[in-house]
Amino acid sequence: MDATESAGMLAVTLERGTVRVERSPLPQRRPGHALLRMRLAGICSTDLHLQRGYYGFSGRPGHEFVAEVVECDQSQWLGKRVVGEINLACRQCDWCARRLGRHCPNRTVLGIVKHPGAFAEYLTLPEENLHEAPAQLSDEELVFTEPVAAACEILEQVRIPDAAPVAVLGDGKLGLLIAQVLQLSGARVHVYGRHAHKMQLLSPLGIAYQVIGEVPPQVAYDFVVDATGSSAGLQHAVAITRPRGTLILKSTVHDRVVLDTAPVIVNELTLVGSRCGRFEPALELLASRRLILRPLIHDVFPLAQAQRAFERAAEKGVLKVLLKN
Repeated sequence: MDATESAGMLAVTLERGTVRVERSPLPQRRPGHALLRMRLAGICSTDLHLQRGYYGFSGRPGHEFVAEVVECDQSQWLGKRVVGEINLACRQCDWCARRLGRHCPNRTVLGIVKHPGAFAEYLTLPEENLHEAPAQLSDEELVFTEPVAAACEILEQVRIPDAAPVAVLGDGKLGLLIAQVLQLSGARVHVYGRHAHKMQLLSPLGIAYQVIGEVPPQVAYDFVVDATGSSAGLQHAVAITRPRGTLILKSTVHDRVVLDTAPVIVNELTLVGSRCGRFEPALELLASRRLILRPLIHDVFPLAQAQRAFERAAEKGVLKVLLKN
């Protein structure tokens, strides 16, 4: 049956902390956009924060996904398995002219800012946001494209010499991906986190790790990545960055942050904010099959059980939880 003939679709809605699955109308496809049938989508930490009220969010979340194109303007996309970049830029402002659409002040963001997300049977995205999925990769591998792209963005922003020691603080989903991307790029990564069982997953890549408590480790690095998502983690990251070192801020802290700027100024640290990344290097790295991904998947739920999936994703120690259509 053609998607346009369907009597609506299942879709996930977040409102005031409540996760609901309900019947919704199919999204209206605008010119230049594709209608996509979601195959697999990942619940990330941002989705959990949106559930808790971040951005004052209310609506349909989801931005990590694999889908199939069912309607489009450019016929070469029809039937293709795709992933998609999440920023919908206006393509008309100065930022877009400088090829910085990810910072377009008029942009919407899939599942986060004014564009319904991927936690539904169908979604829409501009065709120019789509990337065809490499045939050799499974949906379970491809669903990591967006966070792997965010990890690869560090290498676009900061030149890290070969064999340079790098500290990654945080053993959540993003921290574990960042550690892998940097290790595979030639750095010598040491992960600091609170859960040995998570960090042990990276041992096959030769990534060192250490469980830390409330006191930062007595070490110092020229390059430090904060992926803790906490104010305390950021303080730890500052403490272990050497004078004139570079601290990459990879996770958004959703609470008010009180940062003692004295060590930042006295030690002349460089702070680098890092967000979304291009999909091309992420897909190339995924296609190399060198990343450890499947052990990061802790559960898969049908879309209709999204409420249970969110509960599972919020459990302590759980990494990636997926929704399957």
